[in-house]
Amino acid sequence: MPENNCSLFDRTLFGGAVVDVLAPPPGSAPDDCLYVALHLQGAASLRRGDTSTALAPGDLLIDTTPHPAGLLRDAECRMLRFRVPCFYLGVRQADVRRTGGLLARGDTGVGALASQFLQTLAGQSRAHRARPGNHLARSVSDIVAILVTELMEQETPPHPTGAGEILTRLREHIEENLADPDLSPESIARSQHISVRYLHKLFQQDGTTVGQWVRQRRLDACRRELERPARRQTSVSAVAHRWGFVSHSHFSRAFRETYGVSPRQWQAYAAAHADGAHPA
Repeated sequence: MPENNCSLFDRTLFGGAVVDVLAPPPGSAPDDCLYVALHLQGAASLRRGDTSTALAPGDLLIDTTPHPAGLLRDAECRMLRFRVPCFYLGVRQADVRRTGGLLARGDTGVGALASQFLQTLAGQSRAHRARPGNHLARSVSDIVAILVTELMEQETPPHPTGAGEILTRLREHIEENLADPDLSPESIARSQHISVRYLHKLFQQDGTTVGQWVRQRRLDACRRELERPARRQTSVSAVAHRWGFVSHSHFSRAFRETYGVSPRQWQAYAAAHADGAHPA
């Protein structure tokens, strides 16, 4: 390991420090975050009930605490710990807490990608100051968000035969048409040749409504676009309109209710933290 990279690793491995991938945005609670533990070496296992799962180097544990319950380690075990605000992950602490934590293998799929990026982030001695480090941190949070979403879907009880496939196709249709201001329950149901009543039933079984799902996906799209450097000169109303919001006041109110800050505040915050200043 290069000498200039030892400090961050040493603090994290031996001093119990946690690497903040991104700082909590204004308006959000500092403790509203998830912790990602990256297993590097030594023996470790995760016990859930009567089942014990051995961890391999590169595996990831995602929980609401830096020290997940049921994690057993020997004296040679070394882990890197990261903290990511739930704001960037699109998931609530309570949802992850109900699962008892999430385990991702670090040798396959999105888990492997997240594992590699986290190790790279921890090894960047200038990641807390230089612009590439800031961009890397945002990329890491995006990858972890994808991983958490994938793991949460695996924890969700299966739908009745065929219903899960229909719901997946409905969500895909919504994603493809988010920018259409005329997107409605009627047009969504028509895309899969089902009734509006059955459409609402499918989303209710998934713990949400069609309207809530569409609004959240649009808000997420607006949040991501407002934080991009290329969009700094784009007005908030233009971004809202591009993603299907007809009323600027409705969009601003929904954004604040969801994220705790106004769209303008978020755009200014993202711009300030993109110019070489590390988000943590």
